[in-house]
Amino acid sequence: MKTQNTFSILFWINASRAKNNEADLFARITVNQKRVNISLKRKVSIESWDKSKSRLKGNGQEARALNNYIDQTQAAIFKAYQDLVSENKLITSQVIKARYLGIDQQHYSLQNIIDYHNTNFAHKLHKATLGLYKTTQGYLMEFVLKEYKTTDIYLRELNYSFLVQFDNFLRGYKLSRNKKRIGNNTIIKHMQRLRKMVTMAFHMEWIERDPFVKYKPSFIKKEREFLSKKELESIQDYSTDIERLNLVKDLFIFSSYTGIAYVDIMKLTKDNIVLGIDGGKWIITKRQKTNTPVKVPILDPVQSLIKKYKNNERAAVNGTIFPSLSNQKLNSYLKEIADACKIKKNLTFHMARHTFATTVTLTNGVPIETVSKILGHTKIATTQIYARVIERKVSDDMNALKTLLNNKSKQNSEEIQSKSSS
Repeated sequence: MKTQNTFSILFWINASRAKNNEADLFARITVNQKRVNISLKRKVSIESWDKSKSRLKGNGQEARALNNYIDQTQAAIFKAYQDLVSENKLITSQVIKARYLGIDQQHYSLQNIIDYHNTNFAHKLHKATLGLYKTTQGYLMEFVLKEYKTTDIYLRELNYSFLVQFDNFLRGYKLSRNKKRIGNNTIIKHMQRLRKMVTMAFHMEWIERDPFVKYKPSFIKKEREFLSKKELESIQDYSTDIERLNLVKDLFIFSSYTGIAYVDIMKLTKDNIVLGIDGGKWIITKRQKTNTPVKVPILDPVQSLIKKYKNNERAAVNGTIFPSLSNQKLNSYLKEIADACKIKKNLTFHMARHTFATTVTLTNGVPIETVSKILGHTKIATTQIYARVIERKVSDDMNALKTLLNNKSKQNSEEIQSKSSS
């Protein structure tokens, strides 16, 4: 049953506390006989006040100005009441006052959503991922300081123009470490992180509209570099007396035949090696990046490396399969191996994972669904990026089709000739 509220607005002066014959002006809101006063911050001469009309007497400039102010205030209070009714809110005199004064709704800022995100997602995001968010947030607040000359802005100020300006700010930003500009795809990643935070604010009703609706950035598609069979073999055949280079070579080969990323290899222990469903040895672990399970049958080159480091003292200290080595040093030492093997590509450790996806598996006919599962991809579309770049595989498949069609055509011709001769 809907309750009918009694609602009224009255303007009055507090004559009992008048000073120098002037009293404070108030607006009184009454709902269901419960009332609240709002000070209008105006002084009114007691003799000039018409109590019956709740207006100033006369038609002079001062009277017209104050009466106009009272009319505007009455209209604003009434609108606050109507808005609350349309929103199906509980109507009280205090609620109407709060809406009129604009204190019933908190106005959130950019820093508010950043703090909320970092506090509530610290335990859900990997430390490295949270670090990337903080990098984006740093650029964002630097942009606000430069463009708006302030340390923070309200979320309601975010619009399409803000996003375009922030995009342009990032494109013109020079990295201090090498004076290079931020690449397009890195910029899109920063915008995606901002979008996730803004979308969260929108879902929590901290903002009324999503400013990203019309913002449509696009990645520049890049082919994933990988090693050819010949290049991979050249690294496998690489021989040196330098211990650090031997370790780097072995780690790269291990990743090339398992598809496991650097950060996950560094955490592997003997407990990760188990008997698989086929009775053979498998590596079972989880990707740190996505927390998805990874299950990889152990191929011969991988088994040889596990056996090689079985009694390694440095590995034993950490209880891992391999001795620890920083990713930075790993990639630096790979450059030396690339030079020694005369590989012209920009050899990085992550290229081993790409090589596993292409040269080791897809090129040899392993179904893309299987490769996707081994790599721990959450979407097969991610794995299809590798499939698109394997020209040799495309060539082999088309040649097989060509042979099949030629054989069918030849068989049909022979059948026709056989029928005509008989």
